[in-house]
Amino acid sequence: MAAKSSKLHIAMFPWFAFGHMIPYLHLSNQLAQRGHTITFFLPKKAQSKLQHLNSHLHLITFHPLTVPPVDGLPPGTETASDIPRSLTHLLAIALDRTSDQIEAALSTLNPDILLCDFAHWAPDLASQMGIKSIYYSVVCAAALRNVSVSVSVSVAPPGYPSSTVVLRPHELRLKESINKPYGEGVTFQQRHTTAMARCDAISFRTCQEIEGPVCDYIGIQYGKSVFLTGPVLPKPSTLTPLQDRSAEWLGAFGSGSVIFCAFGSENIMVQDQFQELLLGLELTGLPFLAALKPPLEAATVEDALPEGFKERVGGRGLVHGGWVAQPAILSHPAVGCFVSHSGYGSMWESLTTDPQIVLLPEYVDHIFTARLLADELKAAVEVEKGENGLFSKERLCAAIKTVMDEESEIGSQVKKNHAQWKETLVSPGFMSNYIDNFVEQLHGLLDQN
Repeated sequence: MAAKSSKLHIAMFPWFAFGHMIPYLHLSNQLAQRGHTITFFLPKKAQSKLQHLNSHLHLITFHPLTVPPVDGLPPGTETASDIPRSLTHLLAIALDRTSDQIEAALSTLNPDILLCDFAHWAPDLASQMGIKSIYYSVVCAAALRNVSVSVSVSVAPPGYPSSTVVLRPHELRLKESINKPYGEGVTFQQRHTTAMARCDAISFRTCQEIEGPVCDYIGIQYGKSVFLTGPVLPKPSTLTPLQDRSAEWLGAFGSGSVIFCAFGSENIMVQDQFQELLLGLELTGLPFLAALKPPLEAATVEDALPEGFKERVGGRGLVHGGWVAQPAILSHPAVGCFVSHSGYGSMWESLTTDPQIVLLPEYVDHIFTARLLADELKAAVEVEKGENGLFSKERLCAAIKTVMDEESEIGSQVKKNHAQWKETLVSPGFMSNYIDNFVEQLHGLLDQN
């Protein structure tokens, strides 16, 4: 049994998506900074893409996994960014088929604790080896609560502490996906509820100030201790610097004048909405940088641009189809507005930087993040959509104008609230205190019989 003064060996096994692996690695860096040893399970091809984020090579060891082929998955698929979202249920099969590799590694390494999320079988496996397990969630807590509730529920369940971070009636159809197969013989809902029920504790990448009541609610529902790690963001000094092209382009514009639009590594739009997004940015009349994956119907972003778009926007619009250093762009003084897909990592990055936030969620977990930011914290504006789930260029433009217009009453209130949350989150010791407390809770978990 570990003593409180001892250093821990912690194994990390996140879902094969960069939106999960990166925050797990950020947490690993914080734990390694405090002298703890980390074994990090990840697909082989992901190792080269994450190596530059490993700040403690002597304490964090990447353990590459061979991702087995699955019928229906394109050859060579290893992460969610390799495929459209419609195929991720097959990637879940591949993740489950690495169980023999995980078992062999845990048997040899014998870590103190295993952190995991999508691998619903991992807590039982760890228990059999005398290893404590923690379900570590890197999505909005309300979205995790969502997977435990019947699709027929259109209002917050009894005891749920928020009346705003909920789906609207016309969005309930989006919840049907949680009851569809997500792996072999398991639904998306079963995958997560099983993992939470079988683990020794549940942990969230969040803070008490923002999502504490919802996290406590989930802990009560499952009868588990709840550990909060805080937002777990790297220090600005460790961020990937801007590439020359982006830095040079942004440098040509005045302070707070540029719209930055980014939708993450896995979000792929249909072409009609892709073009509507770009037309909405054009309609603002403001300079913009858009980092987007090509839509489903096109091989490149160039192929999908609206007719005459490049000629009309000229040098004030830049559309980029590859990876960008999002945190560094958000920190650039020229950027005044961030149009986001409402990914959870983007939520934390936007709350801790200055650009005003406009949200355009498509998937159900992102909708919960948008409601948290816009309706509960009132630190952002969500783009209005029709009941068919589609948005128009006019509504996107209106949302951007709301936060960019200095005379807008709503924009002024959003800006004020955003500034207050930023001040809290970046205050000295705020994030490090959460990590220190998390470490204490890990020791406490090991001290339990």
